[in-house]
Amino acid sequence: MVRMLSGRAQHAVVGLAAVLGVLLTARLGLWQLDRAAEKEALQEAVEASAELPPLSMQALARTPTQAAEQRHRRVEVRGRWLAEHTVFLDNRQMDGRPGFFVFTPMLLDDGSVVLVQRGWVPRDMQERTRLPSISTPAQPVTLTARVERAPARLYEFTPQGGEAGAIRQNLSIASFAGETHLPLRPLTLLQLDDKAPAADGLLRRWPLPAVDVHKHYGYAVQWFSLAALITGLYVWFQLLRPRWRAD
Repeated sequence: MVRMLSGRAQHAVVGLAAVLGVLLTARLGLWQLDRAAEKEALQEAVEASAELPPLSMQALARTPTQAAEQRHRRVEVRGRWLAEHTVFLDNRQMDGRPGFFVFTPMLLDDGSVVLVQRGWVPRDMQERTRLPSISTPAQPVTLTARVERAPARLYEFTPQGGEAGAIRQNLSIASFAGETHLPLRPLTLLQLDDKAPAADGLLRRWPLPAVDVHKHYGYAVQWFSLAALITGLYVWFQLLRPRWRAD
């Protein structure tokens, strides 16, 4: 009787572990499919917005709600760089190389200020605290950009969350506005190549949202395959093999 109960308990534990394993791996596979769908939808939104006529500087969002509605829209702005407030976001890659995303506020002709993600520049691997040399015109410039949210945050161990100094890990629009006392609009502009000066030393090969969507499909296949493997092993070792031995 003890052996029978022990065997049943063991069988129940194995069965429960198999069910949990299948549910977990299947859920992870579905999550990867969701991530792929999100990036494909974002790509479609970017492409659809690119077909719309560019926004005028006067129509550029002034509230978070307007900024969300205008995301991915192209806009043409004219203003003057506030180079003294340039920041370099660390640990950002372009074409697989480590470097900085360069952000400089621009004082628009109407007196408001917008934070512009101007481009990417490689870092000095020998002296990590050395600031890259970039060209910033003192005279007013006109550029074409795309309306975007604040840059994605990276994990940071420092109490300030990496939002201090010229080289920093993260950049919050609200925090930066408080730090610089600039009347920043609640958005960033992603500078495009259309009217960018060729001598500023920055790269603007911005990756498309769905550029790595195949990676998520690959991960999904792996998770679903693992779920199928767990199911197959359970059926063989717990159901078919014992019956085959009994016969």
